[in-house]
Amino acid sequence: MNILVVGGAGYIGSHMVKWLARQKCQTTTLDDLSTGFAEAVLHGELIIASIENAVALDQLFSSHKFDAVMHFASFIQVGESVNEPAKYYRNNFSNTQNLLDIMVRHGVKRFIFSSTAAVFGEPTYIPIDEKHMLNPLNPYGRSKLMVEQMLEDYDYAYGIKSISLRYFNAAGADPEGELGERHDPETHLIPLVLQAASGRRGAITVFGNDYDTPDGTCIRDYIHIQDLCAAHWLGLKQLLSGASSARYNLGNGNGFSVREVIETAERTTRRKIPVSSGVRRPGDPARLVADSSLARKILGWIPQYADLETIIRHAWEWEQKRG
Repeated sequence: MNILVVGGAGYIGSHMVKWLARQKCQTTTLDDLSTGFAEAVLHGELIIASIENAVALDQLFSSHKFDAVMHFASFIQVGESVNEPAKYYRNNFSNTQNLLDIMVRHGVKRFIFSSTAAVFGEPTYIPIDEKHMLNPLNPYGRSKLMVEQMLEDYDYAYGIKSISLRYFNAAGADPEGELGERHDPETHLIPLVLQAASGRRGAITVFGNDYDTPDGTCIRDYIHIQDLCAAHWLGLKQLLSGASSARYNLGNGNGFSVREVIETAERTTRRKIPVSSGVRRPGDPARLVADSSLARKILGWIPQYADLETIIRHAWEWEQKRG
């Protein structure tokens, strides 16, 4: 198979390229390197271009025969999306439409979309399943939901079959230590905590300690990057076997608090992590935990790295390489 991985130089995309290579797939990575890194693409061909460029996309699809497209090239910072909504709607939605239009033109019918739990907004019940109300609270979440809705229409009108995977908190690193999480600026809790442990960051700020949780800090559902890749692979195989379009939530179904993450990181790194207290951030729910039973049932997905200690250990091994 020949798979186009859009955004394959980023955190999740680069791990996916390596996973696909292990499955003997041919990969082509398309990335403008605005947030990704060329050296993170360990296999296949790298083409440096943006999906905003319809001419470049048309040339790419004319010169390659793709069996499917995996799309990871979205901006992901919630706060930035509030301050710069145009940037998020243009890249996350409009540029994705460019990509889908080229797929239609060239007869490529299978699409795996990197969606997000942000499409749900403030949860009305926990754990969150696929039937939960969709009410995103920010332009980031809305731009992702708009793509999911567009995919429904492109399926009906043009026959593009898609699987949208709604991640909760992607975390961890390649168990072999070749790849890991690199964002600038970094906004995810686990790498921030480990940067504080390694000395690359002065302290980790805990935003709010008075939530209705056992230790007062927010609870989130962390999913290992390898388990995410496995879900994408299973989704791709479903589409290749003729399955209908679908949406799946991806998480471990277990929530860990900010305090638990810090304490687990201290045990794993054997270092004291400096912590400072901050006020609650607007829009931070007390708990976000996934119900992934549908993905387990339909895709046969079983997370292999569900325990927090393993997730942090792999991330710490990567952090030490960077330090």
